[in-house]
Amino acid sequence: MSSTTDPVAVHPRPDGPPVYGPPPWEPAQPDRVTRFIQRKWRESPIWVAPAAMLVCMAGAVGYTLATSPTEANAGATPSCLLKYTTGFICPGCGGTRAAWYLLHGDVPAAARHHALFVFVVPFLLYMYVAWAGRRLFGWRLPQLDLSPGVIGAFIAVWGVFSVLRNLPWAPFTAFYV
Repeated sequence: MSSTTDPVAVHPRPDGPPVYGPPPWEPAQPDRVTRFIQRKWRESPIWVAPAAMLVCMAGAVGYTLATSPTEANAGATPSCLLKYTTGFICPGCGGTRAAWYLLHGDVPAAARHHALFVFVVPFLLYMYVAWAGRRLFGWRLPQLDLSPGVIGAFIAVWGVFSVLRNLPWAPFTAFYV
């Protein structure tokens, strides 16, 4: 009666009557790469992840300071491929220049180049400090729990901002960078 193609197969149970229906679902086993990464995560010292994040942030700051993006012209490399080919401003356009101005303490100029980036930076820095402090030192700083609704609202605002900064008439030309 039971076969591999029969959707209503009998599955015997050792402690009771047979069960009719599809076989019970079994979760998929992780592949070799996932198992390797999870094993390395469990075996690594507790300071590795915060240090890796700090190295990445330091690299981004170093790159921004070394390249001086405010002096680059439109065709300088590396250039935004979307802006170079279509003329449209991408959602992240102006972010590197905004970071450069923030690193030099010029908040109005940074906001002129990418207002949302300037708005988000303090939250991201706090989230890093709270996470790394809890992980390394056991600090109990309040965590910023971002619900899916908050994240969705931010993405929607970012999308609207991205569209508005590409409109060619006032007052939206003030967003153009």
